[in-house]
Amino acid sequence: MIKIEEILQLKIKPKEKQTKLVETVVSKKISAKEFIAFFESASDVDKGTCADVMKHVSAKSPAILMPYIDVLVKYINYKAPRVKWGVPEAIGNMAKDYPDKTAKAIPHLLENTTDDIINTTVIKWCAAFAFSEIAKHNPKTRKQLRPIFEKIIKGEKNNGVKNVYVKAIKTIEKQ
Repeated sequence: MIKIEEILQLKIKPKEKQTKLVETVVSKKISAKEFIAFFESASDVDKGTCADVMKHVSAKSPAILMPYIDVLVKYINYKAPRVKWGVPEAIGNMAKDYPDKTAKAIPHLLENTTDDIINTTVIKWCAAFAFSEIAKHNPKTRKQLRPIFEKIIKGEKNNGVKNVYVKAIKTIEKQ
């Protein structure tokens, strides 16, 4: 049985390690339970890699990570930037299939929308992605999220981040 540590120690490029981990988790050669346990105990560098892997796993097969939504929510605001990127994207990818379960991430995602030193453009974009996916797929959250989106649009300096919210509002209005 291949181990996560073995993949991370391979003498290959980081993207190749990530791809190998995604394939291994999606094919269930490594269980999601084992992967999440490793993620929680890993160094910040490995946590970042795992968060990136989660983003891709959730895009291919959201059901694999769904039992661990509470763990993902817990790490939305983790200090390592790569974790703050990958985890919200994983939640966003899960929102279509699990709109009610992913809604619990809303209060945590809010922390990643403020303009400060910690919340880089990438972090704010990833939060915007998760928010917009939750709003698009969960009608119950739209009333709560729309005013938040509008407030962010008014204050956001980065057009890429702003456009995620603008697009989400347009999509919601069509539904």
